[in-house]
Amino acid sequence: MSKPLVVAAAIVDDLARPTRLLGARRSAPKSLAGRWEFPGGKVEPGEADLDALHRELEEELGVTATIGAPVPAPGGGDWPITKGYWMRLWFASIDREPEPLLDHDELRWLTVEQLTTVPWLDADLPIVEVVGAALQPSV
Repeated sequence: MSKPLVVAAAIVDDLARPTRLLGARRSAPKSLAGRWEFPGGKVEPGEADLDALHRELEEELGVTATIGAPVPAPGGGDWPITKGYWMRLWFASIDREPEPLLDHDELRWLTVEQLTTVPWLDADLPIVEVVGAALQPSV
């Protein structure tokens, strides 16, 4: 049996020279409300991972994404997250300003200096560190 997989995007303002990362504040479930995460969600049975990512970004943010490089966990592969799930993450850029349509009540563009100013989900903290290392300092 395959491990339960979640796909997510580290949405940046520019794939070639990123300076800002989009954070999404959870509105549900209650146990996660108020914490920040990377937008995305569960891969449905029989669904390809990138198809799931495009679907989730359209459902959650109302955007179409250009998918960039993967963001592998240290040692390669997927990131361990809660309850036995694993997350596969890619850098992405989006075609329009996003809206918090599903599961989120606020979106915020964060510079590398601002990444630690929001309370990320515990499982996302090591990922924020890796993604933050790819961001250029704001000018």
